[in-house]
Amino acid sequence: MSQMPQQAAPAKCPSCAEPLESGDLFCGACGYDLSAVPAAPPDHPTLTMGAAGVGSSGVDWPPPEPESSGTPAAPHLPTDLPGTDSGGKPLPAAPHGSPASPPPHGSPVSPASGVRFDRPPEPDEYPLQAPDPRVAASAAETTELPKVCVACRAGRVDDDGYCENCGHAQPRERDHMEQEAGPVAAVSDRGLRHHRNEDAFAVGHTALPDGTPVSLAVVCDGVSSATRPDEASMAASRAAIEALLAALEQGTHPQQALHDAIVTASQAVNALAEEPPSAREHTPHQNAPACTIVASIVASGLLVVGWVGDSRVYWVPVDRGAPAARLTEDDSWAAQMVAAGLMSEAEAYADERAHAITGWLGADAYEVEPHTASFKPDRPGVVVVCTDGLWNYAETAEEMSEIVPADAAVRPLHAARVLVGHALDGGGHDNVTVALLPFPEPPQGAGSA
Repeated sequence: MSQMPQQAAPAKCPSCAEPLESGDLFCGACGYDLSAVPAAPPDHPTLTMGAAGVGSSGVDWPPPEPESSGTPAAPHLPTDLPGTDSGGKPLPAAPHGSPASPPPHGSPVSPASGVRFDRPPEPDEYPLQAPDPRVAASAAETTELPKVCVACRAGRVDDDGYCENCGHAQPRERDHMEQEAGPVAAVSDRGLRHHRNEDAFAVGHTALPDGTPVSLAVVCDGVSSATRPDEASMAASRAAIEALLAALEQGTHPQQALHDAIVTASQAVNALAEEPPSAREHTPHQNAPACTIVASIVASGLLVVGWVGDSRVYWVPVDRGAPAARLTEDDSWAAQMVAAGLMSEAEAYADERAHAITGWLGADAYEVEPHTASFKPDRPGVVVVCTDGLWNYAETAEEMSEIVPADAAVRPLHAARVLVGHALDGGGHDNVTVALLPFPEPPQGAGSA
């Protein structure tokens, strides 16, 4: 899971992370020369192949689209735009849906109390029916048996989830989660070192107005130093997937839909911080709930990614003779140091501050700037969407390609289980979550074996 959020330079010293004042040339705590820190890098995904045309990978990644402020006359289809990188440029305006349907009429309701007054008069007496013996017998058969402890196999489990005999905590619903949605699959596990799973995911499968199938996945990683990180990741993933499904079904361009969905997820996490003043009196020093987010959409030959934080998306071609690629760039201290030329990648990620994030969703985030990018691969493959609980054990695109099963595109759920198992075998130091999307979208009805 992600570490304590850190403000991007120059809000804090890159060396000791102490707060800075505007105009400081040296850090007052450690004396670090702030003039040596270049500006933050522009928003663009880290790719191992050429950004335009056919690069060394042999994959045709389209060039960025020229900036345009015009509003399209009709909803975009995924193939209408070439691959783009957000880079701070405005995205095409989303088509507006029809206004919400008016509330039903014809039911007298008191405007003051909201109580209905159109109910028919009630009879003085109601006829009683003899009980059905079949119902009573069925109820007796379905009486829920008390839960038995998974550790001692003898004690009963109380309402708090602990064994009354040996006191062992029972597995919780979020300790291990699996889900399939059409050709998309995801698996999340608590790992071996944490007491709860602070990751969350959401997967979906729908169609554009013209019938084109769409696959999507959202993965969120709770910020461990914040309060209620598990609630933050769950709220963000649910809000994002609902927004994406609604927008795509209306014909919104996937990149626009993903940008807006991340903003919606951010608002959902912000709402968790709206506690009554009495609650804050007991925990005045807690950070607001926070999490990272990464998502991907596959539709009509277009691969769209979006993120805030340090969870990642990898592209792994079916033909392992072609290079894999990482399609996202971390919002983290390590990535910032590498981009600024102050450290090599090996040095930066070996530093204890490597996973301090510079972008996240939460009420205390400096500014949420969703990164989005779209690509048009010219060959089949699988999209890996994951938290750092997995990529810590397969950081480079080449390493990720080596551990993704060869049949991942046709058996995504099995492949997701294999990847989670790889992280657990490596030590399972963090929560592990991974979602897999085959590219291109397989025929309707295809799924995991």
